[in-house]
Amino acid sequence: MSSELINALETIQKEKKIPKEEILHVIENALVSAYKKHVGKAVNVEAKVDPETGAMSAYVIKKVVENVNNPLLEVSIKDENAKEAKLGEEIKIPLDTDDFSRIAAQTAKQVIVQKIRESERDSLYEEMKAKIGEMINGSIYKISNKNIIVDLGKTEAILPVSEQVAKESFSVGQHIRALIIKAEKNTKGPNIVLSRTHPDLVKVLFELEVPEIYEKVVDIVNIVREPGLRTKISVISHNSKVDPVGACVGVKGARIKPIIDELRGERIDLIPFSNDPVKYITSALSPAKVLTVAIISEEEKKAEVIVSNDMLSLAIGKLGHNVRLAARLTGWHIDVKSEEQKKQEMEQKIATKASALEQLKGISDKTIELLVQAGFTNINKIAELKPEDLTTLPGIGEKTAEKIIEAAKQAIK
Repeated sequence: MSSELINALETIQKEKKIPKEEILHVIENALVSAYKKHVGKAVNVEAKVDPETGAMSAYVIKKVVENVNNPLLEVSIKDENAKEAKLGEEIKIPLDTDDFSRIAAQTAKQVIVQKIRESERDSLYEEMKAKIGEMINGSIYKISNKNIIVDLGKTEAILPVSEQVAKESFSVGQHIRALIIKAEKNTKGPNIVLSRTHPDLVKVLFELEVPEIYEKVVDIVNIVREPGLRTKISVISHNSKVDPVGACVGVKGARIKPIIDELRGERIDLIPFSNDPVKYITSALSPAKVLTVAIISEEEKKAEVIVSNDMLSLAIGKLGHNVRLAARLTGWHIDVKSEEQKKQEMEQKIATKASALEQLKGISDKTIELLVQAGFTNINKIAELKPEDLTTLPGIGEKTAEKIIEAAKQAIK
């Protein structure tokens, strides 16, 4: 061992990030193992490598006794090595390392190589772990059981079937971009999992194409996706002079087009974020045009949306994907109805309520319809009214009001 060893270890420490002391410890253990192979495992040996010079030394440790029973662990008080020692003490007897240093060097070399490989795997794992959520570029190395193996240069990654978009197809040698979603340790190197379906893939693409998003002038509030079909993104601008949707689309679609191309034609709806749920829901149902939005329950976040008859299928989308994405984007339960459906629903409600008032004998259908439209549908409550409560309704005078109240009283007897 020499200063050349120390220089080599310092280079390994610098390039491979393996501490010099750690490798020296490995060499010392290799020396101990090599000597024990010569004389037996029971011997007590200590080895040291000078961290400054690389000089190697080894000692066998023995107990000083009067009568030696185990020569591997004991030494006589009369022995030359123990002449200055006392009975019961342990002494270190220097060893000639020439006999086993070659074996120790070979063993140490193997262990160092292994350490370097482990260090490189750990370093690569940490590097890939730090890139989770980032997009990578690679080329397809092979396709096995529909799983795509991607060559990333330093290592390989897998794009499993579950993370592939159904309508996309790739071939060996083709360039591919995907999102890193997982990095796990493995004896052969890090196990890297990619995705083409994750919503954050779209987010990263927008960060690359839209400077305002990268610079945080425009923020993506939420993003929901049905891979291969449609993505909805709500955006907000922190600068009143910057239109968030316009910034993302670009002049003549120059910014959004490369993103759509990368996603193989997947449709993208850009939605201006709003704290007003009516405005937010209206925009979220794009490309359909909404007539009205009624908040049914703020606590349960339920809303009813009315669209024209010819917009119903567009608002709902193929297999319901448009309204489903709008609900996920806004966080509201959205019930979409056409004008015709709402009209039929109202007529049904009126008919149902009117049937409850058919017990009012002598009261015309027209008068019953007036009562229903005004909200007077409970016979018990009508019986408790005063004539002036009803005369405010168009077409109902005092006599008719008295007649209605009397008919209600008779009906509940």
